[in-house]
Amino acid sequence: MIVKETHIPGLGPVRRGKVRDVYTLADGRLLIVATDRISAFDVVMDDPIPDKGRILNQISVYWFRRCQDLVPNHLISTEVRDFPSACQGFADLLAGRSMLVHQAQPLPIECIVRGYLAGSGWQEYQETGAVCGEKLPPGLQESAQLPTPIFTPSTKAELGQHDENITFADAAARIGTDLATQVRDLSLAIYQRAHEEAAAKGIIIADTKFEFGLIGDRLVLIDEVLTPDSSRFWPKADYAPGRAQKSFDKQYLRDYLLSLGWNKQPPPPPLPAEVIANTRQKYLEALRLLTGMELI
Repeated sequence: MIVKETHIPGLGPVRRGKVRDVYTLADGRLLIVATDRISAFDVVMDDPIPDKGRILNQISVYWFRRCQDLVPNHLISTEVRDFPSACQGFADLLAGRSMLVHQAQPLPIECIVRGYLAGSGWQEYQETGAVCGEKLPPGLQESAQLPTPIFTPSTKAELGQHDENITFADAAARIGTDLATQVRDLSLAIYQRAHEEAAAKGIIIADTKFEFGLIGDRLVLIDEVLTPDSSRFWPKADYAPGRAQKSFDKQYLRDYLLSLGWNKQPPPPPLPAEVIANTRQKYLEALRLLTGMELI
């Protein structure tokens, strides 16, 4: 079943992000449904990627559980039988792609960790020798592994807008120095654990994005964790600095769109069947290698 958008009567208001439909339940909890929508350059494509939402959900749940000793998270259950009664008639739609979570107040920054020089970080380094105010050694190549991973936060833009890289000082000004320090240290710890685990399975996690929120005064990990939507995954066996890398993420889709000369503004171009199938395959490969599981 391909799910581009959900409509579940009786669940309360729904907010649609680029990928997820988020329902606010009567008791204040949230039901997050990962659809098969895919975005690139902050534009949602018209063509969904079959099974993508289920893949993202399964990978996120895996990492939530692997990292819960480092930081608590908002996950309550992924079993439809634990969801509100209004969901029970939609079990086929929700199974495998949804999670019941505690509602948190999201922090207004994206917590990005870079272990390698790629994407906007590579572009900024070429211009300034730094990334988000973090000075780096001279002479690094594209895709080079950094001496140590760095925390490079960004703003959290509204749907259709672009996030902007900011310095740690900017992040501290937005959320306070103590909280900024806490999310920086947690982000680096989660990345370090995931990087080591993934490398042993043949994947390099080049960079990734985390989101945190507050439940009262308790900091929790929210949204998605270490998925192909929020990370760069490179095959370790093919890795070589000095060039762009093959990937198990949506960089393949970005590269296709760049080849069209598209202006990165709506409406998006249609996606050929081959691009849809190849994108799905890359996401599936990430799931299998990272978690050791097949799609459920």
